[in-house]
Amino acid sequence: MNQQPTDELKRSLGFWSAISIVVGTIIGSGIFFKQGSVLDSAGTSTLAIVAWVFGGIITLTGGLTVAEIGAQMPYTGGLYVYIENLYGRLLGFLAGWMQVIVYGPAIIASVAGFMSILMANFFGLGTQWRIPLAVITVIAIGVMNLFENKVGAIFSIITTAGKMIPIAAIIIFGLFWGHQDAFGQTVTEIHQSTGGFGVAVLATLFGYDGWILIANLGGEMKNPQKLLPRAIILGITTVLIIYTLITVGILKFLPVNTIHRLGENATAYLAVKAFGAIGGKLLSAGIIISMMGTLNGKMITFPRIVYAMARRHDLPFSRYLAYITPKGKSPVVATMFIIVLATIMMFFFDPDHLSDLCVFTVYCFYLLAFFGIFILRHRNKGPRPFSTPLYPLVPIIAIAGGIFVLVSEVMNDPAGVILFAGIVIVGLPILYIVKRMDQRRMH
Repeated sequence: MNQQPTDELKRSLGFWSAISIVVGTIIGSGIFFKQGSVLDSAGTSTLAIVAWVFGGIITLTGGLTVAEIGAQMPYTGGLYVYIENLYGRLLGFLAGWMQVIVYGPAIIASVAGFMSILMANFFGLGTQWRIPLAVITVIAIGVMNLFENKVGAIFSIITTAGKMIPIAAIIIFGLFWGHQDAFGQTVTEIHQSTGGFGVAVLATLFGYDGWILIANLGGEMKNPQKLLPRAIILGITTVLIIYTLITVGILKFLPVNTIHRLGENATAYLAVKAFGAIGGKLLSAGIIISMMGTLNGKMITFPRIVYAMARRHDLPFSRYLAYITPKGKSPVVATMFIIVLATIMMFFFDPDHLSDLCVFTVYCFYLLAFFGIFILRHRNKGPRPFSTPLYPLVPIIAIAGGIFVLVSEVMNDPAGVILFAGIVIVGLPILYIVKRMDQRRMH
């Protein structure tokens, strides 16, 4: 596949839309709720801060590596397109299948599931409202993305700006009014190992995931060769700085043993202590807005993968899944398909387990993409729209980080890994059946 048809989607996304999608997609609930688990695994405040920085550096090296690849393949479909161009039809299909059947719906269901817990608490509703709230939210954001892509992009800019308010409050208050030493504190209440530094870094990587989704919109950017690398690099760098400052701010305000005891509630506790009861409510509202922005970014991007695969007749009912609206150029059927799959997952899977396993599956293909930069440099000797700096050191670090994620997850949850790997492999007979049906129709 040397050329991808892209002229049917509207090239209307500019720099600020692209940046807000990257930042908005990455910053969800992880930075607010993972502080306790990262600290417990790291053991000291210094190592906890280093873990967040280290996770960001691994993510940034991955982004720098993929930016070079994406600048040379500025087509709708992202990772699916990259893997097929680099490794051929079969692996390309599996990369797309993994994203539309496993990763995309699972991440959307997971984020919606976590968000519904906060929403139920915020409005004083019982636990029985969690799934209905999650379903309603996914449908509402999905319907918004049935219109022209500018609508979702504008919502992404608004929610990204909105989520910066609680983030800025935590950073400023912690740094300027905190009296703890952010560095050098040791968690004394842990009597046995809870994973070590490696598990702490793994937890942060889950918090950073989602950066590659902007690549799925390559066919809708005004100047993707220049804009895509800038959006990925500046977006990840911004998130790395924000995550580090939030961590330092929280550690300056709260003793590490308090964070350990509070766990997921540490950030909410900080807000109440700093701003009173109303502060806790405002923080919850800010986190809900943050997660809605994350959900919107994923709802913009994953239907584009379905659309790209349907254009290639790689999915059942491709004729319908490839439909886009005449005026807004929006892949409406593909969007509804993702909504349905995510809704099904909400009823049958726990959101926390979903988030861990789907990151493992996507990192299998991230790793292939990271190796792909060496293949692409061998193929294309001429000038490139963007070149990864410090080559080959940066791709090597990205590859090492990817291997680290895979090994860690296999050791932590082998049964879940087998389940999700099996779902990906099931795509092979599906492809065979779809292609046989295509051949029969042609004859």
